[in-house]
This record gives sequence, structure tokens and C-alpha cells, in this order.
Amino acid sequence: MTNTTQSRKKGILPQPVVRTVMAISRWFNGLPQVIAVASVVATVLIGWELIVRLGNIPIIILPSPVNVGAQLVTVFQQLAPGEFLLGELWTTVQEVVIGFGIACVFGFAIGLWVGQTKFGQKAVMPLFVALEATPKIAFAPVFIAWFGFGITSKFVLAAFMSIFPIIIGTAAGLAATTEDELKLFKSMKARAWDVFWKLKMLRALPFIFAGLKIAIVAALTGAVAAEFIGGGIGFGEQIRLAATRLALDRVFALILILSLLGILLFSLVAWVQNKVTFWDNPNLRVTKNGKKSSLGATR
Repeated sequence: MTNTTQSRKKGILPQPVVRTVMAISRWFNGLPQVIAVASVVATVLIGWELIVRLGNIPIIILPSPVNVGAQLVTVFQQLAPGEFLLGELWTTVQEVVIGFGIACVFGFAIGLWVGQTKFGQKAVMPLFVALEATPKIAFAPVFIAWFGFGITSKFVLAAFMSIFPIIIGTAAGLAATTEDELKLFKSMKARAWDVFWKLKMLRALPFIFAGLKIAIVAALTGAVAAEFIGGGIGFGEQIRLAATRLALDRVFALILILSLLGILLFSLVAWVQNKVTFWDNPNLRVTKNGKKSSLGATR
């Protein structure tokens, strides 16, 4: 019994160590988000640089952050007005916007039909869910064969990759309306049009925007993937050309630009969502005087 008690005590950390660990944990948890993200990024970059330098890794295998940063400066210079790389980026943006626009129109229409009909929910919705799980990039050669190597095949693939989240989000949102809510509207003798716009659509909007945020990133992925395979012009083609020259520092720099573009597009959709579905924002509450304030804020 004594030996068991002593072994348990040996396994317990000393109280000063526990208090120190808890204090460090509280300090990290209390960091502002910007500082927390910056510290993680800085740690990764420093570790990356040390691995490359200490391991003496060639630049054609793994460029260091310093090499990538130098190439990133060159890329930004080539994105200046009148430079060729700006035209390549603009081509990719056009493909994404056109493809996303097509996906929004057809995806919303199909989602309405699926979400509003029992046949669509039972027979069609499972098919769209299965297609969403399919690696849709594999269809790129098909679209290139159908529409050629120009911009058309690129935005068609972008639309194809981004339409399914919109369909599923719209259909799922419309199906989220409960029977009690429908009975309440019927008890007030609401017209079918009012039930659709004031109940079902308001209920569906958060689901729709969730699909739109996924779709805009999928559209960018589809456009770049089509440029990889179909060639021609665009940022994806520039990455492919840099990779064939084993200029991995330029590849990483171009990928960073695409990442910034993806974050910008995602943030734009999220901004529109916050403006449209302001009642669904968990970070806001309405005070007694009708003004919005952050949850948990002191008055």
C-alpha cells in the first residue's frame, strides 16, 4: 500500500511546475488572434529556414523562406500595371468570377427545386451529395476536349466544381424549416409567397452562404487546375512553367499569391453574409437601445 502511494506521488508533477505550465497556457490563450497567428507563422518560418540551412538542402528541392521572400518581391514587381503577370492573374480571376457566377445561377435554381419537392429531396439530393464527393478535377480533360484550350473550358470546370456546395446548401437550408414554424405561419393565414420569402428563405440563407464560401474557393481550385492541364494563359500555367524549370522558389511565391486571392474572395463572401444575415451573427447582440454590440462587451 505504501509503495503504491509513493509511486503515485512520484508520477505527480511538482506544484511549481504545474503552476508554471498553467500560467504559460493562460498567457498563450490570452493572446490576441493576430499575435497568436503571427507567432505560429513565425515559428514555422524559422523552423523551415533552420531545416534548409542545417540540412544543406538544395534550392531545387526545398527553397528557404528567404529565397521564397526574394522571389515574392520579384512576383509583386511583375504584378505591376503593364507587366505580363498581372494579365495572367486577371485571366484567372475572370475564370473564377464567370464560373462562380454560373454556379450561383444554376446552383440556386436547382437547389430550390430539390429543396422544395419531396422527389428532389429523396431521389436527387443523394445523387448531388455523391457527386460532391467525386474528385471533379478528373473531369478537366473532358471539358478541355469539349470546349477547347481557351478560357471557356477553364470557367466551365470552375463552375462544375463550385455548383454542388451551392445546390446542397440551398436544398438543406430550405429543408431546415420546421413543421412548427410552418404551422405558425399558416395560423396567421400567411400567403405561400410570404411563407417562402419570410420563413424558408430567411431560414435557408445561412446554409446558402455556407455553400457559397465553399464554392468560391472551389471555383479558384477548378480554374487553376484547368490551367495546369489545359495550358494557355493564367496563374496555373505560370506555376506549371516554373515547376518545369525546377524554380520551386517561384512556385511557392505564386502559390502564396493564389492563397491571398483565395482568402480575399472568401472574405468578400463572408462580408456579404454578415451584411445580409446580420441576425445570424453570434458575435453581435442587440442592446436595449437597439444598437449592436459585441457579445460579452461591458456597457
